[in-house]
Amino acid sequence: MKKFLATMASTLMAVSLVGCGASTSAGTPAPAASEAPAATAEAAPAATAEAAAAATDGDLSTKKVGVCIYQFSDNFMTLFRTELENYLISLGFSKENITIADGANDQATQTNQIDTFITDGVDVLIINPVNSSSAATITDKVVAANIPLVYINREPDESEEARWKDNGWKVTYVGCDARQSGTMQGEIIADLGLDAIDFNKNGKVDYIMIEGDPENVDAQYRTEFSVKALTDKGLEVNCLSDQVGNWDQTQGQQLVANALGQFGNDVEVVFCNNDAMALGAKQAIADAGRTVGKDIYLVGVDALTEVCEDVLSGAITGTVFNDHIAQSHSSADAAVNFLTGKTNEYYIGCDYVKVTKDNAQSILDSLK
Repeated sequence: MKKFLATMASTLMAVSLVGCGASTSAGTPAPAASEAPAATAEAAPAATAEAAAAATDGDLSTKKVGVCIYQFSDNFMTLFRTELENYLISLGFSKENITIADGANDQATQTNQIDTFITDGVDVLIINPVNSSSAATITDKVVAANIPLVYINREPDESEEARWKDNGWKVTYVGCDARQSGTMQGEIIADLGLDAIDFNKNGKVDYIMIEGDPENVDAQYRTEFSVKALTDKGLEVNCLSDQVGNWDQTQGQQLVANALGQFGNDVEVVFCNNDAMALGAKQAIADAGRTVGKDIYLVGVDALTEVCEDVLSGAITGTVFNDHIAQSHSSADAAVNFLTGKTNEYYIGCDYVKVTKDNAQSILDSLK
């Protein structure tokens, strides 16, 4: 199963954003997650690392890899960087030639780290930017140093990606389409049916939204498309509160506690842009004397091990598997392609997987 997930890659896209609004009825439909656009020739996954490594003229163990992670304390990025390092080593890179830097969620810090990597003459850079809006500046300096660049997890905007193609640069992005994850969150709730959701019997889905970093396109899309999935199913929604939790468990707990204190039993659904905040929300819900699945519902994104276990027990309604295995392996494969004289497409996509009680155990098993 793990090998299957590691090689799973299909293409998705990016565009649009919205925040929390007033009571809303069904709007313009978007494609359901199961109807995501098919992969195109310009969005194919990188060739397998085995093939790329076989074609190399040199020894990968001599190649220096610089990796920038936006923040080490992020649960998901911890899984990602650990898997990435292990996979790079399995491909023949030397552990001592792989340097992974913690951006500490500060773009200036990360920029200095990138400058240091350039000065040190790394052979390839893999970057999870603190701010996606800084991608153009990052790209310019890395390309000027003639170093191949693989962006991961936080997608630069379309105009930036278009520059790579227009100039024929050795730059690519590896990640999932966050719109799909938001859609899946909404579908998990919508599939429960209004009768099950509408505890206060006002005919609406009354929800609170806990967002990640507002500059991150993943937060924007998950926020928009989770709600859109409800309205696309013909459900009327009412946003009680939309707050920024910055992907942080403690902030998520406090924000949900505040919202429950303000809106009480009118809160029927809690959407969290990631699982760390969902874990905080779970605690706040318990502290408020509420019970997930009985008088409130809670969903996250990432499918952290603890959250999958909570989904199985009913403590969390559902989550969405953000496949760190496929993404980290694809980013390493793309780096090998660049180092061996091959090319990559400019967007390498991976699919999310909806996680409910029905499949949470299989997801857990795949992560072992």
